[in-house]
Amino acid sequence: MRALFVTTSATQLAPDHPTGLWLEEFAVPYLAAIEAGIAVTVASPKGGQVPLDPKTEPSDKERDTWAQPLAALQHSVTLASVQDETFDAVFIPGGHGPMVDLAQDATLHALVARHDAAGRVIAAVCHGPAALVHARRADGQPFFQGRRATGFTNAEEFLARLKGVVPFLLEDEMKAGGADFHSALLPMLSHVEQDGNLITGQNPNSSEAVAKALVAALSPR
Repeated sequence: MRALFVTTSATQLAPDHPTGLWLEEFAVPYLAAIEAGIAVTVASPKGGQVPLDPKTEPSDKERDTWAQPLAALQHSVTLASVQDETFDAVFIPGGHGPMVDLAQDATLHALVARHDAAGRVIAAVCHGPAALVHARRADGQPFFQGRRATGFTNAEEFLARLKGVVPFLLEDEMKAGGADFHSALLPMLSHVEQDGNLITGQNPNSSEAVAKALVAALSPR
């Protein structure tokens, strides 16, 4: 089994607002995939070292626990270099970075449409679904049209004090694209939705549940 983990290359959300990948949302699913025997390729628009959101800078303990995923983030390949390859799953972790670059990335959108049409797993967590709000399915329909999904909510963006900073509100944009949007009763609780081959998680605290759903979807029945 092969999984493509697609991360942001963006370092700025807005002036005075640095951004990047939210480490937990990458590290937890990465380790779960590797432990399940899934080969992971890490790709980003620019390739090379993946920027981390400063708020997610790992502690000494996390550096030990997440040494393997941290090493993988030092040498991502470019999305263009894998656009014609086939994977069993495409996974997009968050951080606000995907709102800046992946949301408009035509290479990623074409890759996702091809894999989605083949029924392969498409997964994303927190702001990862931002990479899919402008994507379309092979038949031209908006990617989220009629699909049950979740992502970082308006309430969570307000609590993060970035509601007026982000280029768009993810919950609103997903709903505008036809998503059947669901979330936990309270902000920042773990929440995962699975609709066919689509797996989405609401926030950083959903990382472990998304990882389990991703591994389960790729496990032999």
